[in-house]
Amino acid sequence: MTAGGSAHSVHIATLGCARNDVDSEELAGRLLAGGFQLVDEPGAAETVVVNTCGFVEQAKKDSIDTLLAAADLKAGGRTRAVVAVGCMAERYGVELARELPEADAVLGFDDYTDIADRLRLILSGASVEAHTPRDRRALLPVAPAARHASVDHHAVPGHAVAGPASGPPVVRQRLAGGPTASLKIASGCDRRCAFCAIPRFRGSYISRPSDEVVAEAIWLAEQGVTEVFLVSENTSSYGKDLPGESLERLLTDLSQVDGLEWVRVSYLQPAEVRPGLLEAMLQTPKVVPYFDLSFQHAAPAVLRRMRRFGDPESFLSLIERIRRAAPEAGIRSNVIAGFPGETEGDVETLRQFIIEARLDVLGVFGYSDEDGTEGERLDGHVPDDEIEARRALLADVAIEVCEQRAADRVGESATVLVESLDDGEATGRAPHQGPETDGVVMLSGERDFRIGEFVDVCFIDNEGIDLIGATR
Repeated sequence: MTAGGSAHSVHIATLGCARNDVDSEELAGRLLAGGFQLVDEPGAAETVVVNTCGFVEQAKKDSIDTLLAAADLKAGGRTRAVVAVGCMAERYGVELARELPEADAVLGFDDYTDIADRLRLILSGASVEAHTPRDRRALLPVAPAARHASVDHHAVPGHAVAGPASGPPVVRQRLAGGPTASLKIASGCDRRCAFCAIPRFRGSYISRPSDEVVAEAIWLAEQGVTEVFLVSENTSSYGKDLPGESLERLLTDLSQVDGLEWVRVSYLQPAEVRPGLLEAMLQTPKVVPYFDLSFQHAAPAVLRRMRRFGDPESFLSLIERIRRAAPEAGIRSNVIAGFPGETEGDVETLRQFIIEARLDVLGVFGYSDEDGTEGERLDGHVPDDEIEARRALLADVAIEVCEQRAADRVGESATVLVESLDDGEATGRAPHQGPETDGVVMLSGERDFRIGEFVDVCFIDNEGIDLIGATR
């Protein structure tokens, strides 16, 4: 409590992915339970907590900029403390604290359980020592089946277990309204992709028990959520560490939650999309036909150096199987240009794959070294200017292909979830469009729309990857 007896105020700023959104809402739930008041504007808060992203260089820069902007608020306003949490804070710990004295504290994942007490200490003027980063993969057994016996001894953000029966069913407080919410079903990753540092600071793969996931889905539905977006570092591996659990079974359980209308799955490894999973995603009620497939490249030699699997033929075969069963399905992915050892021939292989795959959305990123990854040590690094040239070439092809894919949908019909109303203009998303990244449907029709409702439309035009839908 403050000197006047009122609750300490806190603002949580979130950067990065949907998984971070869930982690921020867990922190918000813990802070509310610990007597803090959540405020929407950073300038109105005594403490600004910045949930950082540490995935790639630009994300780290954005996190630093947000922390510095929050620190500026201390000069003449209400703000007294700025605290870094999240992936960048976990990944760099004491190094970040040393390099960024503007932050009053840098807290790691192990501080989340006691976040309210940590903030009170900071506000009292006490120093909270930043942690020394460690490889979190070493915290759990190598064998997946043995991990759940150890997980209670280590913090796994987004996996908070509910308190006593008399309390709230989940440790989470929604920070954003709207009909869609992310739902974390697992954390960490057992893959060793040469370009990725995530397993080092997020740890080994650990699934949440399905009863916990379903309980949180029920709670979200009670909060007015009609679409849940299942997130993790590798969703297709769900259940490999839990006997009797699988993504197929989880989808069935979630489809029975009253109030939910759409269940959307993110981040699938192409090699793990088995026939049973494909069937479950296309035939389970409420599961939308949406496939977020992590291709990363198409040239076999580059994929091997990345420590991944695949080739154009296997990837195109998977896409063809999906579209043969569900022509309306949305398929999105990301690829990396300029990975060490990539040749001009590899770029052409990827360019041709992009053309033939005809994806709905494709992000094209230029490679950059990440601290501590195998890619950093590989030979054959491509010069930065050449990486950008290759990225730009492939991005231009991707834009053309994805816009044509949207144009091909004109004349089709779909159900759209209304998400926003701005000066009388309504926008929403169709089943093939994921939140925030996959375009929207701009709605037309002589009627009033309501956020959260589902409307049937016919696509009458497109603007880039966005579609215009006329109500039927």
